[in-house]
Amino acid sequence: MNLATLDIAVIGAYGIFIFGLAQWVSSRKTEAGPRNSSDYFLASRSLPWWAIGASLIAANISAEQIVGMSGSGYAMGLAIASYEWMAAATLLIVGKWFLPIFLRNDIVTMPQFLDRRYGPSLRTLMAVFWLALYVFVNLTSIIWLGSIVINKVAGLPQDAALALLGAFALLYQLRGGLKAVALTDIVQVTLLIMGGLVISYLTLGEIGQGQGVVAGWNRLMGEAPGHFHMILSPDNPFYADLPGLSVLVGGMWIANLSYWGFNQYIIQRALAAKSLDEAQKGILFAAFLKLLMPLIIVVPGIAAVILAPDLAKPDEAYPSMMRLLPTGLLGLVFAALIAAIIASTASKINSVATIFTLDIYAKFRGIAPAGLEQADAASASSAVQEKQLVLVGRLAATAAILLAVLTARPLLGSSDQAFQFIQEFTGFFTPGITVIFLLGLFWKRANEAGAIGAAIISVVGSYLFKVLTPALPFMDRMAIVFGLALAGAVVISLAMQGRGARDTIRTDDVGYRTGAIFNTGATAVILILIALYATFW
Repeated sequence: MNLATLDIAVIGAYGIFIFGLAQWVSSRKTEAGPRNSSDYFLASRSLPWWAIGASLIAANISAEQIVGMSGSGYAMGLAIASYEWMAAATLLIVGKWFLPIFLRNDIVTMPQFLDRRYGPSLRTLMAVFWLALYVFVNLTSIIWLGSIVINKVAGLPQDAALALLGAFALLYQLRGGLKAVALTDIVQVTLLIMGGLVISYLTLGEIGQGQGVVAGWNRLMGEAPGHFHMILSPDNPFYADLPGLSVLVGGMWIANLSYWGFNQYIIQRALAAKSLDEAQKGILFAAFLKLLMPLIIVVPGIAAVILAPDLAKPDEAYPSMMRLLPTGLLGLVFAALIAAIIASTASKINSVATIFTLDIYAKFRGIAPAGLEQADAASASSAVQEKQLVLVGRLAATAAILLAVLTARPLLGSSDQAFQFIQEFTGFFTPGITVIFLLGLFWKRANEAGAIGAAIISVVGSYLFKVLTPALPFMDRMAIVFGLALAGAVVISLAMQGRGARDTIRTDDVGYRTGAIFNTGATAVILILIALYATFW
């Protein structure tokens, strides 16, 4: 696919605009006063609901999701949309039950929660784990797959695309931190949604052969009926990926709760809200956007079944559908794809900087960041230390993206299976992480020994099930291991003494009542989900 001069001009104009907007946002004064660690890492806790919701989606949607999920739509159909639609339901749980505890206790990072709830050892262990995960799995996969898209569409050498993506994402957020990322994500998400809707509209119109989008949709459903089932039967060739009812009542909940509720680069946006009510509205906004995502991402992949039935690989579906776009519009949609890559990369860079600075550097140096950690006036950090923390955060961000750029090809360049293995390996930890946080939030008897026990059971159990029962679907394995880790954590916690007064997480005075807007919106999301699954069962 070749980009015309007009397409290149559109992409360049977008890049200049979004970079300039990020720098303008970064330079604005806030009510918090001079720039400090609170401003850099939590946007001075001033994010409005629309920025939270848009930034949640921007952090989540990237090249591997757009290209990969569209490819899955080409191969297996609408069933892959469960990842999006079940995420909408998960967000409602996070907004109603998790956020009130996190915000009541002024939580800044997930390792900080573990420290105050269980002890410093678990905080350090998980901080190191998440740093390694974000740099060597998340960042590398995003910029690697993003560079492939740029190479396929624009013809730019892949190594050059890697370097440019990393550099732009770094410079884009380096000055303003989370505020620069979150307040510009509304532009990124708007462009992403518009671009995706345009592709869906044009592909369905092409299938409709001049009879309109509705005719195209009806023809698509008629000629590819097997691609419109949400719940796969055991004889389906993709059952191992989406094992029937497990997407509704099984292992998908484990992965979703861990990702949306306890993942630093996701939850950090909600932790930076003006208030709990604002955070919950942002979560609700993100849930509605999640309902829309399959139309943007999955439908073009299903449309390719008719328009491009002989693709060598399913992941070629989305780029193939982009070929339908006229000059100029192709540049705009390609800019939307780049927007998703940049926004997600910048989000992860900022979260790496946050965890390293606050959970490793500040703790090692004995610094209590003003406005972040619970610190009295005497122990709060000085202005000099605040500037030092921001500098360390910027250096950590720079180091993270440099490492990701340098290791992306060695880690992921040999084959797609390397990335799949890393993703599954990461899943070894997911059941344990979910157990640790759920018990930490809702069962005061849970202690550090039980939490460490859950982590060990999660890793060992996942490995044993993978070796001994290779045919067991990944989601079912996660559900079983979650049950074992939960039981183990409860037994160990009951047998061992807890932290007592050293547990500083307050839950006794937390209110879980939500406002009328959240309640009405949550009800609408649930009813829409019921209607969708009833229609495409």
